[in-house]
Amino acid sequence: MPPAWNWAEAGGRAAIEAAAGVLLVKDVRIPVRDGTRLAADLYVPSERSAPETRASRGGELPVVMDYLPYRKDEVAPGYARMYHEIARHGYVVARVDIRGTGGSDGVAVDEYVAQEQLDGYDCVEWLGTQPWSDGHVNMIGISYGGFTCLQVAAEQPPHLTSIVPMDFTDDRYTDDCHYRGGCLRMYYDVGWYGTRMIAWNAMPPDPAVDGDWARLWQERLARNEPYLLEWLRHQTDGPYWRQGSIRGHIDRIRCPAFLIGGWNDGYPNPPLRVYRELAVPAQVWIGPWNHALPDAAIPGPRVDFLREVIRWLDRWCREDQGGHEYEPPVVVYMQTAQQPVPDRLDAPGAWRAEQAWPAPGAHDRTLFLGPNGMLVDDEVRSAGDGVDTFEYRPTVGTSAGLWSGGVPFGVSTDQRIDEAHSLVYTSALLADALPVLGWPHVSLSVSSSATVVAFVASLSDVAPDGTSQLVAKGMLNATRRESLTGPKPLTPGELVDIEIEIDATGWLFQRGHRVRLSIASADWPNVWPTGQPATNHVHRGPGRPSRLVLPEVPPEGSASPPSFEPSTVEVSPPSAAVPGSTWILSNDQLTGRARMTMSVASAFVSPEGTPIEREFGCVCEVDPHDPARATARGWHVCRSGRAGSTIESRADVSIGSTATHFHVSIDLHVKVNGVAHFSRSWTESIRRVLL
Repeated sequence: MPPAWNWAEAGGRAAIEAAAGVLLVKDVRIPVRDGTRLAADLYVPSERSAPETRASRGGELPVVMDYLPYRKDEVAPGYARMYHEIARHGYVVARVDIRGTGGSDGVAVDEYVAQEQLDGYDCVEWLGTQPWSDGHVNMIGISYGGFTCLQVAAEQPPHLTSIVPMDFTDDRYTDDCHYRGGCLRMYYDVGWYGTRMIAWNAMPPDPAVDGDWARLWQERLARNEPYLLEWLRHQTDGPYWRQGSIRGHIDRIRCPAFLIGGWNDGYPNPPLRVYRELAVPAQVWIGPWNHALPDAAIPGPRVDFLREVIRWLDRWCREDQGGHEYEPPVVVYMQTAQQPVPDRLDAPGAWRAEQAWPAPGAHDRTLFLGPNGMLVDDEVRSAGDGVDTFEYRPTVGTSAGLWSGGVPFGVSTDQRIDEAHSLVYTSALLADALPVLGWPHVSLSVSSSATVVAFVASLSDVAPDGTSQLVAKGMLNATRRESLTGPKPLTPGELVDIEIEIDATGWLFQRGHRVRLSIASADWPNVWPTGQPATNHVHRGPGRPSRLVLPEVPPEGSASPPSFEPSTVEVSPPSAAVPGSTWILSNDQLTGRARMTMSVASAFVSPEGTPIEREFGCVCEVDPHDPARATARGWHVCRSGRAGSTIESRADVSIGSTATHFHVSIDLHVKVNGVAHFSRSWTESIRRVLL
């Protein structure tokens, strides 16, 4: 059994009890090919583990690795429970800090660099050849950890047995937190992820890691760079974004994959897209969830996903099929309409299963844009050619919620607020239910008075009482209509055809409801407003491509869905679960400027007893009369208490736009016991590339 091992000889400190049946071995050092050492914590089963703990005759165990830059010494309890449960079932869980982050050596100048994937390969191989390992190494992770699952798997380390990526992407330009449809995201990187990484990467490693922690910290303060600047410098697709994107190269993954996603997550597109291209045993599972583990995500239903993960691991590490060979490979949750209150905990609907993807029997259901705001099934009924006009209003989007890869709230509300300033097309009452699964898309024939403008398509479900609930959204900066790599300005008044892919969804439009498509030119504050006022036209009728295409599927799936155990994790509405949080929309009646303010604070204690505090937020503003003049200001504070000291890092980011540039100011301040320890600033003006 595992306790027979002297875990201190694995290179770490003496094991402590992290939870019932789980030992935590701190600060194991993993050498990679250039001599750099990466820091890892091992969660291992103890003598108190469940009877399911099974080891080989020599006591060796399979390994599960989570590889990410989010500071292994500051794991929140809600995330640590995943490690504990997997360890209790007979696995060694290795939480590894990426080079230049947390307790690992080196510096961090950007995310997903090539060296990062090579280091991941080396970590897998090191873990697979330790005396306490049985040679099976799996990878698991959510968000960044899900990205690295795919990226490292594409490097094909021999000991990698399977991967379990959650809430991930395969394309860093089209489906990540920086750009969408060739539009620059606004609030998220400034108010959350980009600013957070500046502050987090400035925090020291745990002083207990080794005696040279001070040198490592000072090197990191001097050499780490804000990732945010690189993202802003690369406004079009190209080699920079292809690094770390495995889209188009999915066949490089040679190990089985269990793909988990959520329709309300910021990454709804990659799970089905990756599954479609895999040539290895795979499963895909998509719930109604936001960017969180499925046993604590909102909206629910929340399920005991770790039961399914452990069954998956046992299948590939212990040759325990456990009924997997009879289960459908595609399982999704089909949502239905409800009152779209922002604090909702659950989504009505039902699980659906398919034997293949695309779903057997799937076909396109086309609705044409007609006169008087109609969506019609028959192109002939769309009458003669016509044109509908709308003014670009840069504040449209406030009811769409907050795009999120981590913010704990922000689901959409009643769309009628935004529809009042959009072109709106609505179907007749549905005589029969309409199940939709996959990617809707919109074809439009458009013209504009501007040379740079976006078109945003929102698909909604309209209830009999008129409530309009967002189903999914898509957008395209029209300058990227031919290519995401080589944008071209529009010629004012010129007619062009564009295609907008709406995010993947699973949705059941109920009988008596209506399908609605709204067209606008903004999704604020999710994306940065384009800079020119615009009058836009949508041309429709026979001979014009303007239409909505829905991926309709049969009423029932091609397989029976499995039964999932409900989660036992208690979840509260965001307003109660995150006290003190704000999400405020306001308008200055004198100047007309619109403002969104968002802030969140959290605190917890790490497994070793370290108090951790974090605060973040942002303020986004735009002038509806001069959309070129928009601003986003964000901040992130990290605070921890170790070795008798309180260390705090604070990053402040400000981006202001003009017609031609983004002007960026970044300030980093580090304090020890309230006394200034380190400061650094970055200032740069970056030209707008048809944004």
